[in-house]
Amino acid sequence: MKGLLVTSGKKSVRRLATVVSRDPSVVQSLRQFVSLSPWDFDEVMEELTHWVADRRPEPVWSIGRAVLPKRGDRSVGVHRYFDLSSGRTLNCQLGLGSFLCVDTAHVPVDWCLHLPTTWTQDPERRRDVRIPDFERYRPQWAHTLRLVDRLAARTHSTSSVVLVDMSDEPDVGYLLHGLAKRRRDFVVAVPPHLAVLPAREGAPVPARARTLVSAQSPETALVHLPGGEQRITHLQTSLVHLAGGSQGRSPGPPYRLFTEVGPARSPGLLWLTSLAHHPLAEAASIASLHRGTTDAIGSMEQDFGLLDFEGRSFPGWYHHMALVSAAYAFQRLHGLTAVPCRNTAQRVP
Repeated sequence: MKGLLVTSGKKSVRRLATVVSRDPSVVQSLRQFVSLSPWDFDEVMEELTHWVADRRPEPVWSIGRAVLPKRGDRSVGVHRYFDLSSGRTLNCQLGLGSFLCVDTAHVPVDWCLHLPTTWTQDPERRRDVRIPDFERYRPQWAHTLRLVDRLAARTHSTSSVVLVDMSDEPDVGYLLHGLAKRRRDFVVAVPPHLAVLPAREGAPVPARARTLVSAQSPETALVHLPGGEQRITHLQTSLVHLAGGSQGRSPGPPYRLFTEVGPARSPGLLWLTSLAHHPLAEAASIASLHRGTTDAIGSMEQDFGLLDFEGRSFPGWYHHMALVSAAYAFQRLHGLTAVPCRNTAQRVP
């Protein structure tokens, strides 16, 4: 932990060991602690969740995505993945994490490693990297529901809103129905082609979500940002039902589609929320928190060694994510500037 907090640059095990001790045996000890030691990831992250929850986080559970580029094909879960944000196909590991929002800090409190079928259905690969027998393939929407269920069990919160970008998930409907079944409110970025039904009388015909919302006149909304800031934005919105129900049955509850309109009327992310009867500005304010989660993952990559794990095992990956998450939480919430920031030169006292 101390090594992650005070080592500048790449957080290799050797560099961490050099910072915290002159004993040459510490390098191997740290490698064993991360990759081979039997300490439990879930217990550590549950304790971290309670520590963060004591600081009265916002009633929003943000789900973020960490893309960890890798060389070769032997690190657990590595696969070819198209990263929508960069527009590139990467050889990488893909992790989904849940974050609690405390003021302007977005703190990771749980992680899931995405395992493609090329890993889950290969007994030899499973054995080599020590994937537990109970781990199986799950699509990203299923990982998200898993993270929601685990966080609900830890916090016993029934009112927190789930915030997640699933704009590249073709099966996002499974996530939406899963959250509705759990009676969990949500603000979810959805693909433009998602089929929805306009919420008006008659027999509506399914339409593409982007097409429907783009036909609406923009509305002005005052969006509240973290840290007490506000900004005026222009939003297009429409009330809809989810398509795909049985013919003759009720279309289900209404949802609200909305998107921010850019300066040149360029569309932003397309959001769907269950907060249909809440002010539009409230849902837009929640959606604005997504940027904070993305920035937190970027900070963990640059300043806390998120991308620097050298091992290949399944337990080692989870141990690494727990340690990086704990170091990041300490730095953001304990009131100390634990690593040199990009714009300052402060150090740990």
